[in-house]
Amino acid sequence: MNFLIVMLGAGLGGGARHGVNVAVSRLAPDIDFPLATLIINVLGSFLMGVLAESFVLRGAGGHPAKLLLTTGVLGGFTTFSTFSLDAVSLYDRGQVAAAGLYVVLSVAGGLVGLVAGLALARVALSGGAS
Repeated sequence: MNFLIVMLGAGLGGGARHGVNVAVSRLAPDIDFPLATLIINVLGSFLMGVLAESFVLRGAGGHPAKLLLTTGVLGGFTTFSTFSLDAVSLYDRGQVAAAGLYVVLSVAGGLVGLVAGLALARVALSGGAS
């Protein structure tokens, strides 16, 4: 049942992400900056903070609404919000070095992974010719 809850939320979050992308492209069609992604990441992180603290204060750690809203909706909207929560949680637990390492490795690893994926796809789709 939890998988269905997460999948429903992810669909809603993905739809919301698309809505923000469409709205930004209509409101600022000439901007050459990933404004929609920035808005999504910051808003998603803000909402993750509100929800995480709300669930902690209510003691609703395993509640289906938490799965629906955090893993589902915000996971479909942006995984950056989960990254932000994980980094701050490490910091709050006094694991400052681990938090810093997590941030650096996540950002650098994400960029390296993206570049590697782009290179692999370019080689595969070009038939191996450069």
